[in-house]
Amino acid sequence: MEFIDYYKILGIDKSATEADIKKAYRKMARKFHPDVNPNDKQAEVKFKEVNEANEVLSNPENRKKYDKYGKDWKHADQYDQQSRQQNYGGSRNQQQNPFGQSYQGGGNEDSDFSDFFGSMFGGGGRRGNQSKFRGQDFNAELKLNLSEVYKTDKRTLTVNRKNIRLTIPAGVTDGQEIKIKGYGADGVNGGPKGDLNIKFNITNDTLFVRDGKNLYKTIDIDLYTALLGGDITIDTMSGQVKLKVAPETQNGVKVKLKGKGFPVYKKDDEFGDLYLTYQIVLPKDLTDQEKDLFVQLSKLRTS
Repeated sequence: MEFIDYYKILGIDKSATEADIKKAYRKMARKFHPDVNPNDKQAEVKFKEVNEANEVLSNPENRKKYDKYGKDWKHADQYDQQSRQQNYGGSRNQQQNPFGQSYQGGGNEDSDFSDFFGSMFGGGGRRGNQSKFRGQDFNAELKLNLSEVYKTDKRTLTVNRKNIRLTIPAGVTDGQEIKIKGYGADGVNGGPKGDLNIKFNITNDTLFVRDGKNLYKTIDIDLYTALLGGDITIDTMSGQVKLKVAPETQNGVKVKLKGKGFPVYKKDDEFGDLYLTYQIVLPKDLTDQEKDLFVQLSKLRTS
């Protein structure tokens, strides 16, 4: 019976954090999962090794015991006995497995755990029935237009030949991912199903620029409205709005329309703001009369 390096199986070192272990386990489990490698006996063996490594390293107590005895697992009894004698005055005949359970030799061919695991963690680690493993996650990408995510919508997705009715909350962002639990692959040996991860790919089909919950847009106004003031009508995501332009409005002036921006994800009736930038458009193809009037105006301004 050989020592098994669980860190090596997961491709990590002893300084790995719980997050590192979790990430490595998911990567390796996905690689060797039976759903990805049907009828592949070698992948099945690897899958069991990965799950056994995770069983030890993801459990703080198991990991502590494994790190303490490691390659000296064959002499764990002696180490533990010496420790007890020093600390509690125990007798030489009180030998016990340091991991709290006695291990009876003899293999169970149907066990999903190695003899090494059983010798370290006791008979409780060996199972007469096959272990239950979580199913593989499915990943999908959903392409939508910006105008489509302004309001909550329902869509039907076909994933792995199954139709899934999905409610898409207003305000989702480009690149955002959501998880739908239990809509992945079936588990192994009756284990729980995996999840469905959906990533949103949003194309801007509007004249607005979106930045989080706020929208931005440049509005053209003619010279006369800019000089004299007046009313204009603009388009927003929720419909048309009338605005009053103040007299002598300068080019590049910005105004804010509160609550006319984009809806905030999963927050009912909460919206960002719409920021407008005025761009003054100069008249073209002036008539002789218009030119004369502008000449007269320029003389008045310089006199």
